[in-house]
Amino acid sequence: MFKKLIIGMLAIGLIAVSCSDDDDTIRVANAGEISGGPFEFDVDGEADMVSGITLDDTNAFGTSGTWIVTDDQGNILGLPPTIAAVEGVNFDEAGAGTCLIWYSRYNGTITGLEMGMNANDVTGDFDLSNSITVVRNQVANAGVITGGPFEFDVDGEADMVSGITLDDTNAFGSGSTWIVTDDQGNILGLPPTLTAVEGVDFDGAGAGTCLIWYARYEGTISGLEMGMNANDVTGDFDLSNAITVVRNQVVNAGTISGGPYEFDVDGDADMVSGITLDDTNAFGDNSTWIITDDQGNILGLPPTLAAVEGVNFDGAGVGTCLIWYARYNGSVTGLEMGMNANDVTGDFDLSNSITVVRNQVVNAGAIAGGPFEFDVDGTADMVSGITLDDTNAFGDNSTWIITDDQGNILGLPPTLTMVEGVDFDGAGPGVCLIWYARYNGAVTGLEMGMNANDVTGDFDLSNAITVTRNCNTSPGVLSGGPFTFTVDGTPDMVSGIMLDSSNAAGSNSTWVITDDQGKILGLPPTLAMVEGVDFDGAGVGVCLIWYLRYEDGIQGLEMDMNANDLNGCFSLSNAIQVTRQ
Repeated sequence: MFKKLIIGMLAIGLIAVSCSDDDDTIRVANAGEISGGPFEFDVDGEADMVSGITLDDTNAFGTSGTWIVTDDQGNILGLPPTIAAVEGVNFDEAGAGTCLIWYSRYNGTITGLEMGMNANDVTGDFDLSNSITVVRNQVANAGVITGGPFEFDVDGEADMVSGITLDDTNAFGSGSTWIVTDDQGNILGLPPTLTAVEGVDFDGAGAGTCLIWYARYEGTISGLEMGMNANDVTGDFDLSNAITVVRNQVVNAGTISGGPYEFDVDGDADMVSGITLDDTNAFGDNSTWIITDDQGNILGLPPTLAAVEGVNFDGAGVGTCLIWYARYNGSVTGLEMGMNANDVTGDFDLSNSITVVRNQVVNAGAIAGGPFEFDVDGTADMVSGITLDDTNAFGDNSTWIITDDQGNILGLPPTLTMVEGVDFDGAGPGVCLIWYARYNGAVTGLEMGMNANDVTGDFDLSNAITVTRNCNTSPGVLSGGPFTFTVDGTPDMVSGIMLDSSNAAGSNSTWVITDDQGKILGLPPTLAMVEGVDFDGAGVGVCLIWYLRYEDGIQGLEMDMNANDLNGCFSLSNAIQVTRQ
């Protein structure tokens, strides 16, 4: 065709020459000669460029020129203006087939030199060079498969893959098959269709890893057989990417029963009991019991059920524990105290869990300070420096409590400031206890005059701080007498009594006259009044004269009471005897 075009153009030129009126020769377009190639590439997704093409334009003629790339039918695929542009063309992208590279020269206006037209149909003063062939060979391409990866347990139940898809948009090869291999590439099966692949029971293959591939091939190939290795297949053959099928040997921990359990965190030991293990279908060379919190953090690994039932859950504090049984094979990672049971890796299985709930009951915390010791001497005595550690305290409501040493509630100061404002001197001699209390909701018995030991409800007392109130009185020493009088109707008064009060203590004082059984016969407030008493009027008998120092709150200091029954902070001196004969 191109030769006919050129001969035709030459014929036209000869006619033009023969018809010329002058001696000038008319020249027609001449493209010259190109050399290089031929070129042959594999269509494999990698860029393929030509190089080394040269143009001999010694005899070329034409006011315009271009390079042309056509298919083997002459259809114009490209018009690169320069040889550099020709050598920049990626022929891999054109797919399989044959391209022709041409150089052209032309004069004036021509028709048909456009992309999509055919170089055989160009009209005008136009010439094509010889062509250079670019063969683009199609090699086998398996395309791309998607789906999975799949993971099954080898447990006697059929395991089939599903949802696999094949993108064969760019696939090539007149022959095809699916291939199932192990993870070393050994061919285990050659299912001809995807339906056949999805009908394979992978459980029957036992533990291990399978790979699913799709293959395309052309012509005769070697090694594509059961028992051979897919890596060793020779010929025009291509494998797709692989989809992994992992077949795990199932470790089975069995089933445990018992509980659930619920305890109060109250300082008393709390153990579970009655747990049973059904290991009929259990599997695994090694085993252990596991105790976790409700997040799976491993708190303990008791080796036996007896060890589980010996755990004191009260010591774990408030929260929820889970008891599990585990079976495993070989080495596992993460089965340690402080790790998380959810993160254990290896051939490992956990049973169901049994819940152990540890409820928070009211906790008053701990108080510190004291003990305190004061003298009941009329001077205000306040405690100070008390601290409350409520780190673990719990309870919606709180109060401070002051009791005597029998637990009788003497006061309910709401704050520590108010506790430290109490004047313990006013309570007289004895022992007080300071407590802190926490409670929820309504409690009964938390009142003045009640006993803290009898409070009922969700209530807790802290430890106690002791406040000892010592009686600090001293009457001094009496001297004088003894006195003996005759009851004869003549007044008989004592005299010369002396009081050594150098070491005396006590806010209050009085003199006391009793009989020899301690019955109070008189309470003269001064020594002068003692020495004004007429003992003759008392009749025959024995009187005793005492000096008394005491603090407020004394009980029993009254006429006709008995000095032996006095109650409070007081001290009696030695007695001076007055005998009335």
